Amino acid sequence: MSVPLYQAKAEFFKTLGHPARIRILELLSERDHAVHELLELIVIEPSNLSQQLAVLRRAGLVVSLRRAGEVVYSISVPEVRDLLLAARRILSGVIASQGALEAELSPSTRP
Repeated sequence: MSVPLYQAKAEFFKTLGHPARIRILELLSERDHAVHELLELIVIEPSNLSQQLAVLRRAGLVVSLRRAGEVVYSISVPEVRDLLLAARRILSGVIASQGALEAELSPSTRP
């Protein structure tokens, strides 16, 4: 029995629904990172980083390789970069709209 596309999309967005996972994907969008590099760039406990990376691996969004004795992660689905950029553009527009609305409703701008 196959899962309806809307349900698969909901599960996909649940996977993205944690700030640490978003930050990991943002960093991996720039370049591959060893685990110790991710720990330096994300203020997170090592066990929590491991859990978040496992979620992303299970979802098929990242892969790990062993290089020179280190575990290095990379994005396995290049379209994730596009999705993160689209989210940035959407949020920039929403934030700008909210700022304009707040300025419009601000008591200091009323006559």
